[in-house]
Amino acid sequence: MAGNSASPGQSVSGRLLAVLDCFDVAHPTLTLTEIADRAGLPLSTARRLIAELVAWGGLERLPDGRHFRIGIRLWRIGSLAPRQRVLSEAAFPFMQDLCEATRENVQLAVLDDGEALCVEKISSRQAVPTATLVGGRLPLHATAVGKVLLAFSPPQVWRDLATAGLPALTRNTIVQPGRLASALEAVVEQGIAYSYEEMTLGAVSVAAPIRDASGTVQGALGIVTHSHLRVDQLGPAVRTAALGISRRLA
Repeated sequence: MAGNSASPGQSVSGRLLAVLDCFDVAHPTLTLTEIADRAGLPLSTARRLIAELVAWGGLERLPDGRHFRIGIRLWRIGSLAPRQRVLSEAAFPFMQDLCEATRENVQLAVLDDGEALCVEKISSRQAVPTATLVGGRLPLHATAVGKVLLAFSPPQVWRDLATAGLPALTRNTIVQPGRLASALEAVVEQGIAYSYEEMTLGAVSVAAPIRDASGTVQGALGIVTHSHLRVDQLGPAVRTAALGISRRLA
């Protein structure tokens, strides 16, 4: 028996995962009530599951006694994920060099569930402020790293995105599937993608694909900078760094 919950038939493990899934970059700490609401669980069930996760080390109770956050044990387990670990280790030295040379935001992203997941980020003090954090998600159609990942993704990813619609994040966002398809063709041909204030006004970006030994795109390396700068002049540096990371992966 799965017990009393908003999801009849949900297993105990499913409810535990639902509790953990409540946390994200926008919600790094939550109260018992917030977890119960977001997970769709009764308070008594949420309280019991949280107690089990705290005892195991999957969650931590903050000093205020009311809020919880992801525990160090889950962080240790997550750090073992081979795809992210290998990619991040290969990319980090190149990201550091790129940040020092350009004084801009440097991001590493991978495709995850129809979005670009930021797995590494390095910024300088002079860089344009961005809301993107490690673990944060970016739209595929409105960012340079997203366009790279979308351009080299399986066809179903594009079909799902086009069917769901392309939301306008700024007045410059490409929302017509035909226009975006043409832009993605150029990304495949040139091996580089651009975003011109399509996600945030005042910010532009450029990105290039990172490939493994088989030639499969495993991620995208990008720079985000001020819109008054010539982002195309940063393209060669980004592409060179992405090639260097690809060689390390190979």
